[in-house]
Amino acid sequence: MTLCARRFIGPAWLALSLATTVPLVAQRAPISPAVRSFVRVDTAVLALTNVRVIDGTGAPAREAQTLVVRDGRIVAMGAAATVRIPAGAQVVDLTGKSVMPGMVMVHEHLFYPTGPGIYGNLTESFSRLYLAGGVTSMRTGGNMNGYSDLLVAKAIAKGEKAGPWIDATAPYLEGPGMNFAQVQILKDSTGARKHVEYWADEGATSFKAYMNITRAELKAATSAAHARGMKVTGHLCSVTYREAADAGIDDLEHGFFAMNDFVPNKPLDQCVSRGGAAQTTMAALNPEAPEVQALFKYLIDRKVVVTSTLTIFETFTPGRPMPPGLDVLIAPLRDEFERRYANTAKNTQSPYLTAFPKDMAMERAFVKAGGTLVVGTDPTGGGGVIPGYSNQRALELLVEAGFTPLEAIRMGTLNGATYLGRSDLVGSIAVGKQADLVVLNGNPAARIGDVRNVHMVFKQGVGYDPAAIIESVKGKVGLW
Repeated sequence: MTLCARRFIGPAWLALSLATTVPLVAQRAPISPAVRSFVRVDTAVLALTNVRVIDGTGAPAREAQTLVVRDGRIVAMGAAATVRIPAGAQVVDLTGKSVMPGMVMVHEHLFYPTGPGIYGNLTESFSRLYLAGGVTSMRTGGNMNGYSDLLVAKAIAKGEKAGPWIDATAPYLEGPGMNFAQVQILKDSTGARKHVEYWADEGATSFKAYMNITRAELKAATSAAHARGMKVTGHLCSVTYREAADAGIDDLEHGFFAMNDFVPNKPLDQCVSRGGAAQTTMAALNPEAPEVQALFKYLIDRKVVVTSTLTIFETFTPGRPMPPGLDVLIAPLRDEFERRYANTAKNTQSPYLTAFPKDMAMERAFVKAGGTLVVGTDPTGGGGVIPGYSNQRALELLVEAGFTPLEAIRMGTLNGATYLGRSDLVGSIAVGKQADLVVLNGNPAARIGDVRNVHMVFKQGVGYDPAAIIESVKGKVGLW
């Protein structure tokens, strides 16, 4: 990065620029001393010049652009030769670099598997890693630690900690069967409604149903959440996708890996997929078959969104590359995943060998049919899915699935923002929107792998140093 000399113009243009600015919706948070060490750029007026703009809408990249940011908002954007820079602006020359919207990812977690059936609370390191990887907004897709997600979301919003804006999901809505020691079990639909009301009062902003919920419990939960203006997503098993749509669910997790609609003789309200029935059945489906297309239409007509989480399933699939970012883990967690990776590579009978590429095809067919796909990573399973690194990998996998780089970027930015109801503020690069931006070395519109080359991350116009953030947690992830 080159910090150029400040450039000056007369006050008339500056007044015009400010007059056309969309009023601020979100005030810039103060930056605490604990966060200040990660900041590279912090100024009231900023100009990013000579940069390639990938705006997140799916439109072609625009070369040699200048963005002017004032108080965390984009107030001007256009060809570098035509956009005038306000007096006193800090100018950052980004020649040869690209800027895209900060990623908006909607199946993230602030916990990680640290022992058999135990998920460690890693809110501090994970929130930093998400930001370093280019994620500026996220939803936690399930909560194993009660108040932790809610409190870290508030701390980040106040500028006390470094991390993305967080839509904090309440603890799981789950029935008996999984035997997680960290999950409260629902008894009935009344309990589901009370769960939603309690956690909404405590500050949760969304909800997630899990594998052993009943149709009645899901219906009660969605009704209670919608009454509060909140959404419900689900990683389902006991309830089919069609049944979930009937219950009013807003989002379905894990693409079509969790779909039980075509499992033969599936009993009502019972999960039958732990032996791989859902994956095996899905792998045998033709995405263009009439019954599959009918399910797509059913979901689309009811405005149900689907979340792609290819990163977690890649770790279950033999022959896939070692996931990036493992060096940030403490040694025992890194070693444990590497052992599991080696064992997975030997499993020539894994159902994921056929299910993984088939889900890619199902997601592509769903979008072709008119469905909305959003993106997440799910850093759970047997480990190996590392925040930030995995979000970049998620976009690469969408391109491998057959989407263009521009389509993948839109799914990881504007689609997520639209689902979260924040597309007027974030998710794309436009005048009036918040300056949540990722500056990249290279051109991810042409080579999606360049999303890994994060040079700087802007959140509300403040530029963060990804290398400094990663260094602050390297070799410590698993402790806090």
